[in-house]
Amino acid sequence: MIGLTLFVGVVIANYSENKGTALLTVDQRRWQDLKNRLKIAQPLHLPPRPENSRIRCFMYDVTQHIYFKRFVAFLVLANSSLLCYPWADDEDTSIGMSLASVSIVFTMLFMFEVVMKMIALTPKGYWQSRRNRYDLLVTALGVIWIFLFVFEKTFEHLHKTNVGNLPSEYKYTYGYLIIILRFFTITGKHATLKMLMLTVLVSMLKSFFIIMGMFLLIVFYAFAGVIMFGCVKHGENIGRHANFKTAWKAVEMLFRIVTGEDWNKIMHDCMVRPPFCTYIKHATYWETDCGNFSTALIYFCSFYVIITYIVLNLLVAIIMENFSLFYSSEEDALISHTDIRNFQNTWNIVDTNQRGVIPVRRVKFLLRLLKGRLEVDPEKDRLLFKHMCYEIEKLHNGEDVTFHDVLSMLSYRSVDISKSLQLEELLARQELEYIIEEEVAKQTIRQWLDKCLKRMRMKNQATSIITNLRKTNEQIMMRDQEAERREEKEREKAAAKKKVIIIPDRSPSAPGARKYLVPSLSEVTAGRKGDELKLRKRHTKLQQPGGKGLSNVTESVELDDVRGQDTPEQEVAARPIHLSSSTIEVKDWWKEVLTYESGSGDDE
Repeated sequence: MIGLTLFVGVVIANYSENKGTALLTVDQRRWQDLKNRLKIAQPLHLPPRPENSRIRCFMYDVTQHIYFKRFVAFLVLANSSLLCYPWADDEDTSIGMSLASVSIVFTMLFMFEVVMKMIALTPKGYWQSRRNRYDLLVTALGVIWIFLFVFEKTFEHLHKTNVGNLPSEYKYTYGYLIIILRFFTITGKHATLKMLMLTVLVSMLKSFFIIMGMFLLIVFYAFAGVIMFGCVKHGENIGRHANFKTAWKAVEMLFRIVTGEDWNKIMHDCMVRPPFCTYIKHATYWETDCGNFSTALIYFCSFYVIITYIVLNLLVAIIMENFSLFYSSEEDALISHTDIRNFQNTWNIVDTNQRGVIPVRRVKFLLRLLKGRLEVDPEKDRLLFKHMCYEIEKLHNGEDVTFHDVLSMLSYRSVDISKSLQLEELLARQELEYIIEEEVAKQTIRQWLDKCLKRMRMKNQATSIITNLRKTNEQIMMRDQEAERREEKEREKAAAKKKVIIIPDRSPSAPGARKYLVPSLSEVTAGRKGDELKLRKRHTKLQQPGGKGLSNVTESVELDDVRGQDTPEQEVAARPIHLSSSTIEVKDWWKEVLTYESGSGDDE
């Protein structure tokens, strides 16, 4: 036994080495397990909660509640427990009728469950799930069985005769089959059972060629057994049901040996010798019913070792590998089952049509909704977010992406590729990421330049607008200034005609304004008195010795001028505007000079 155990260990080790898993690191094995797990993951195909109908909303909440699912699982187990007792009992038919009636009640409850889910999800949404299709198929078979069973019993009760179409054994067998099929529906209602069934299914798929090789080996040994032991006399273990007379009987016998049931006793029956068999001298091997010791020993020992200790152990190795794949702890796995489940729920929200594909533009929305290890923060990991979006866009050249495309991209971004990937895959992935980084950098620079150009264009447009406004304002101001200049010239012309002097107003209230001033009465009076005083002085100067008749004339003329002038009030009324005092002084000085020169000329 120790040697056989060591042999089994060597077989499993060689299988691992040939497959390549024995040479992988721990991180690489985890990555391989993760890829296999992601291949099996599928979208939920669960329509979103309806909002437009209150009845559908209520049905949706009820059917998706955890207690409802547990109640349905309990009904499945209770229905399966009906197989604990035989229904077709000739001694007591009432028990079979009672069990069949209870099965009918369970089938009606399952049919009510299907109706509730169809109302909540709509028939189209219900049909999208494979599990729902299987439930519908089993429920439909159950309804057919109910119809046949009730119809036959009703006909027998009315006519007091047996219909005779189907024996009771077949009817009950049909009911057994439906209960067994119903039992497999419970696997999709619990996570652990689902993982167990996935382990078995994946193991069968991976070991398909091994199973086919084992079947071919059994067929080969069956044909050899028919040739060598087809005429052996029946003994303790070789009889009417277990023998090598035909190929089909031989295959059944070898499958029995594969299970390990009394294979050594069958071998001893094939070693029978005279006098326990009929021996004919000089007869061929097939003309007697005796066996052969050496042939039987080699045949059965080789078959049992090859099948039991090699092929079956290879199947065990595959099952153990898949078992560790699905039942790895949450800490050891790179992406846990919870993360995959969260991604499935998030995908179910984005994939409104339940087709398993979404447009590329919705991937950004999907990435923002993810939580857990697959979460990507667009604010903190902005560059990583751009790389992921660009990778998805270029995956199918901008076309729709599938469930596994996005999940595979997230898995690569969630692990350390330098530790988890093998050499060839690592080089290919690094090259792809380098191309993505380069293209994203180009896009970023291009976008930045576009923004700069856009800002410059906007600035130029704003500058041109301001320049146009300024030109417009300058034109308006120039027109106003020209108008003011024209008005000012017109005023100066009018003032010159009226002998008006415009005196600027220096008051702070109107710094740039001009004001027309009219001399007051006091100013005119003061100017008149000053003129009289100046004339008196000149008169006194002219009356000095040496003066002759001209002085008298001048005096008289000037006095007449002074006397002939109007009063201040009359002068103001005649001249509305009086000249300034500086102008008057200049004129008076010029008159004095002329008078003095004329007086000196007369004296000479």
